[in-house]
Amino acid sequence: MEKVTGSVRDRIEELRRVIEEHNYRYYVLDDPVIPDHEFDELMRELQALEDENPDLVTPHSPTQRVGGRASEKFPKLVHKTPLLSLANAFSDGDLRDFDRRVRSAVGDVEYVTEFKIDGLSVALTYIDGVLERGATRGDGVVGEDVTANLRTIKTIPLRLKQPVSLEARGEVFMPTAGFERLNEKQKEQGLAPFANPRNAAAGSLRQLDPAVTASRPLDIFIFNLEYIDGVSIATHEEGLKFLKEQGFKVSPEFRVFKRIEDVIGLCAEWQQKRDSLYFEIDGIVIKVNSLRQREALGATGKNPRWAIAYKFPAQEKKTRVKDIIIQVGRTGALTPTAILEPVRLSGSTVGRATLHNEDYIREKDIRIGDAVLVKKAGDIIPEVTGVVFEERTGTEKKFSMPDKCPVCGSEAVRAAGEAVTRCTGIACPAKIRRSIIHFVSRDAMDIAGLGPSIVELLLDKGFIKDASDLYRLEERKAELVSLERMGEKSVENLLSSIEASKTRGLARVITALGIPLVGVRASALLAEHFGSMETLQRAGKEELTAIPEIGEIMAQSIITFFRQHQNKEFVERLKSAGVVMTAERKDAGAPKPLEGLSFVLTGTLAGYTRSEASGIIEALGGKVSSSVSKNTSYVLAGENPGSKLDKAKKLGVKVIDEKEFESLTGKTGNTEVEK
Repeated sequence: MEKVTGSVRDRIEELRRVIEEHNYRYYVLDDPVIPDHEFDELMRELQALEDENPDLVTPHSPTQRVGGRASEKFPKLVHKTPLLSLANAFSDGDLRDFDRRVRSAVGDVEYVTEFKIDGLSVALTYIDGVLERGATRGDGVVGEDVTANLRTIKTIPLRLKQPVSLEARGEVFMPTAGFERLNEKQKEQGLAPFANPRNAAAGSLRQLDPAVTASRPLDIFIFNLEYIDGVSIATHEEGLKFLKEQGFKVSPEFRVFKRIEDVIGLCAEWQQKRDSLYFEIDGIVIKVNSLRQREALGATGKNPRWAIAYKFPAQEKKTRVKDIIIQVGRTGALTPTAILEPVRLSGSTVGRATLHNEDYIREKDIRIGDAVLVKKAGDIIPEVTGVVFEERTGTEKKFSMPDKCPVCGSEAVRAAGEAVTRCTGIACPAKIRRSIIHFVSRDAMDIAGLGPSIVELLLDKGFIKDASDLYRLEERKAELVSLERMGEKSVENLLSSIEASKTRGLARVITALGIPLVGVRASALLAEHFGSMETLQRAGKEELTAIPEIGEIMAQSIITFFRQHQNKEFVERLKSAGVVMTAERKDAGAPKPLEGLSFVLTGTLAGYTRSEASGIIEALGGKVSSSVSKNTSYVLAGENPGSKLDKAKKLGVKVIDEKEFESLTGKTGNTEVEK
């Protein structure tokens, strides 16, 4: 092997230093001093030298932002310092109470305020100035090792200005403009758009392939120095300034205050100004500045006593109804939808909102042309909350439900006792399209790669007529590859996912059938009770209603569904394609540690989907409810919990996190990686 000269080694180190400085100026300071082509030349030279001298490649080199293949799963990593979550404040009174508690314990204080970034919390560990590892917060004690993916974020320095050892905590987020571009790309590829920037950031950081993460517009703000060796830091403000000097992008607009009233004023100010930022915030974090006072205040089991998060109320924006259209669902339901003047709301641009049904429109007196207030239910689903009646001009138009399906022209009827108007056409194209989309969804057959646009493409090209035809696509592989947006790899992945779906089990098949009123839980109950599709198809009303939670109306819906010849034929086509129509019988003697306990789920869980968590609870004898009552045993709360958490606290219901949930169940969640 040819000996490496000192000049080559020195040149590589010089290139790395220069490139890191330019990266810092470009991504952190937003102040580039050289044109892009000059920067590219430096990178090309460094890459060429490292290719010629592989022994000199180091993990902190700028060329290693996207490393090799990540492991098939994320290993667990124990945090050196526990990453506690913050208690929440929802009112000025809550902030004053916090201030009184702090001052009664330590006397006069200074507070540092920072934006509460709506993202994913991570911890970064540096040894002698070099990024050693990075992990998600997890449960605060154990997180997921996502070092390879964090290396791809340009605002995370791979090497610090000084050779210090430290752990810094930050929030990975996605800027709003990048989020909108990503969602447009998702739609073009036939994939489901992300609900909000926070979900997009979390999904992007948990990719198995770091190259996918690198393609996503992720950024980070560092908001805390967890520990540092050999450097004396007295205050949080000093810590942030030190981190900035080392090349980190720290929390912007952090302020220091001596009075809680000034803090309250700042919270009110940013509640009104939050839309002016290029990233999403959902509140303001208030921290005691002195590290000595922080130590004296200590922490509870979950929260530090020296910090609190003031949460903004759900955003409500005014816009205007341009039109009201009808969307036809998979069951034939005609749902009125408001077409709005686009408005920025809770992380995304909203251009439409569901109006639910005819009664909802009448109750709120919503008319075409009205100025209306819109918010996101659960920060996800846009809904019209009311009309701004004082802005009516008299030109607004009342809306009437059509008596014909807008898709197929069949009669549309509203049955007695129902709020929903339905299309009566058996072969309505809208029903077919939406039934297939439902069939392949995560809670049903969970076929990845089959987004709405791909389903439409397959229907338009005549490859499928209903969902059963999906299981015959293998025969047309060559034709699929030739379609627009479908390459060989995509087709292979799609066909593999379709094949894997055959063994999802009876409960998922029942869900996939889309029987009116039969959801995920009812499907699981039916599968467990009957054990096979044949037995379920023969069941009468008496046998169905004998199952807890299956009422007469649902039972009649099931019977009616299986009486229809076309539905029975569809089931037979699935069976002949090899779809498993039986359920594994549960061991009657298996332990039921959650017997007699009732759970309510709220917020986003890190290690489970809602369906997975509910399945675990039910398998262990517990029940899952949609609403909190005094009879609720536990509320399982994830990130960004809703009003259910507030109700649980009012009623004195015990609230648990995922760690406590796993202690109860003996299960360990695996965070689902976005495909």
